[in-house]
Amino acid sequence: MATLESLGLVGTIAEGDAVPEEPESDDSADEEELCPVPGPRRRGHRSGDFSAAFVFGEAEAGGEDAWAAALRQLRGKRAATTLDEKIEKVRQKRKLQEREAKQAKVRDEDAEAEDNQTTKRECEDFSRDDEDVESEYSLDDESIFTKADKVKVKERRKSKKGQVEAETFFEDASQYDDNLSFQDMNLSRPLLKAITALGFKQPTPIQKACIPVGLLGKDICACAATGTGKTAAFILPVLERLIYKPRQAPITRVLVLVPTRELGIQVHSVTKQLAQFSSVTTCLAVGGLDVKTQEAALRSGPDILIATPGRLIDHLHNCPSFHLSSVEVLILDEADRMLDEYFEEQMKEIIRLCSHHRQTMLFSATMTEEVKDLASVSLKNPVRIFVNSNTDVAPFLRQEFIRIRPNREGDREAIVTALLTRTFRDHVMLFTQTKKQAHRMHILLGLMGLRVGELHGNLSQAQRLESLRRFKDEQIDILVATDVAARGLDIEGVKTVINFTMPNTTKHYVHRVGRTARAGKAGRSVSLVGEEERKMLKDIVKAAKTAVKARILPQDVILKFREKIENLEKDIYAVLCLEREEREMQQSEAQINKAKKQLETGKKETGGESLERSWFQTREERKKEKLAKALQEFDLALRGKKKRKKFMQDTQKKAQMTPEERSQFEILKSQMYAERLAKRNRRAKRARALPEEEPAAVPAGPKKKKKVSVFDEELTNTSRKALKQYRAGPSFEDRKRLGIAQRRKGGNFKSKSRYKRK
Repeated sequence: MATLESLGLVGTIAEGDAVPEEPESDDSADEEELCPVPGPRRRGHRSGDFSAAFVFGEAEAGGEDAWAAALRQLRGKRAATTLDEKIEKVRQKRKLQEREAKQAKVRDEDAEAEDNQTTKRECEDFSRDDEDVESEYSLDDESIFTKADKVKVKERRKSKKGQVEAETFFEDASQYDDNLSFQDMNLSRPLLKAITALGFKQPTPIQKACIPVGLLGKDICACAATGTGKTAAFILPVLERLIYKPRQAPITRVLVLVPTRELGIQVHSVTKQLAQFSSVTTCLAVGGLDVKTQEAALRSGPDILIATPGRLIDHLHNCPSFHLSSVEVLILDEADRMLDEYFEEQMKEIIRLCSHHRQTMLFSATMTEEVKDLASVSLKNPVRIFVNSNTDVAPFLRQEFIRIRPNREGDREAIVTALLTRTFRDHVMLFTQTKKQAHRMHILLGLMGLRVGELHGNLSQAQRLESLRRFKDEQIDILVATDVAARGLDIEGVKTVINFTMPNTTKHYVHRVGRTARAGKAGRSVSLVGEEERKMLKDIVKAAKTAVKARILPQDVILKFREKIENLEKDIYAVLCLEREEREMQQSEAQINKAKKQLETGKKETGGESLERSWFQTREERKKEKLAKALQEFDLALRGKKKRKKFMQDTQKKAQMTPEERSQFEILKSQMYAERLAKRNRRAKRARALPEEEPAAVPAGPKKKKKVSVFDEELTNTSRKALKQYRAGPSFEDRKRLGIAQRRKGGNFKSKSRYKRK
């Protein structure tokens, strides 16, 4: 097979390369041909054009401590064999079968005619390297690698004017001093030393705007693009406050809430690095890690607590010595996610238990501009700091879209496989809508010889952290993930983000593509857009500040890869069977070990704990909430029990779904979320922690005058005439009227006739 370099093809954008400006001309000039097959990979390449000041992830100075500590807690909890080992086992079995089939074919040919060329060809067949990825494709398939994709500029339509302005914040501090440095911010010496050790040279715009306001103790609602250093923007003022005013007792003074476990570990890592030269203590309380270790750390009263809502509520209800009444600063990272429907009940409970006299800071790349939406957090005169718009993507991101025709929804897997095999072969994140699809793509791409990992909620915490570590260490080239990895994660070197389907909303899209083009580097996003997702595409094109591209793959390339996927369906099923067998074996072993332990001790095991852990909701309430907000089969439960029952029966009858059905299921999940979100926005406003001060609605038409009694009228009359009359006393008519009233009631009021002499 000819080498890829000899074809003279163009690869993906490198990390340090600037995005080329393409001149806008006529239609013929807009189309450019790119061959997507890259040359040989170069590991460990770092761009020299970008300064170290924008590296906000883990630096060399103790950056791996948080990840390593989390992995040490989870040691020994891994599966017997990994998914990659099962995939390799099935691949080797398939290769052996193909080799035996070739040997039989060659023997048949030798029996017919003993030809030297045939013998030579047989020797060449056996000399090929089994580990070479390119051996998966025959010489007839060379055409699918040499075919070029077409990329053209997508036209932008003019946006409509006359939008209604949102209610303004108490104060807007989006303007900042561009010449401000870390030394000018009045930070303590330990913080400046840590900043220098981490290699930060100049603060980013969000840090220049937020740190001075945060030091004043004001409530903040901040928005900045992904990858601009928001973590340091809220951690530095908090650390300065703790250093300036040391604690008198071991209490928790700062609470940082994050939506995902991995983001919590990352924020904890950055906090420890910035506080390494001070006496400030930190603690991490996220799901998946050891509960007893976290309880012991919480009893010691750490200064800063980084937690996910679920695990925090667990500790609040089951750890008697831990409370939030002393919290001085509450920080919500990815605040719009923390305030949406999934965390609604949990956030209500946390806010109820928090101290009322506190500073609150909200940070996100897609922050809401409506003050009313933030009322549930009880902000006091919040300061608005919007360095970027809430729909802005990274400045050096190149956005590309691939259109899926109405009758070709089943081509999504073939298109993604073609992109990953021909064009984007390393440092790629692939986002899917469901965990099931992410797992299938891991198996499919692994069977094609690519180095793949997966990250979603069905994995154990050890597997999730191990996948992240391998992707960061470049042991795998592609990470298939759901939206659990879409927010906040800072993974250095991600070149490309691919969306299998469009996400639920435009905000979700901004966070997904924000995994690349971080900290001033260049990157690319490729999204597959079907007919039902065109509306979101139009919104993205309107909001884009640079030209948006449309990528077109040759149809014969798509058909070729679809044929390959159909041939691999048996192998995918074999891998799934191996997983199911191993899972059943582990369950059986666990039951046997439990029975052995009961026989040895002679006592019934109580599950390792003497008391069951309590929760702020009952089982019925949790079940009802989960059913109402589920995103898969239970979505149909909202439309009737009969439809749900029929859907479940149909899925049980079908052993395997077609590619079209799988794609439709992915799109259905997004549509259900969008419908529920629209219904929630139309719903009447619920009771808030702070009452909303809204003027009472004035009814149309003439207002009817309420009938007032004489007594009320005289009592409430404050006119000058009434006041003068009150000072002079009652008149003759008033006294006469009063006497008549008293006589009617049988009173002893004497009339003036008694003054007359007889």
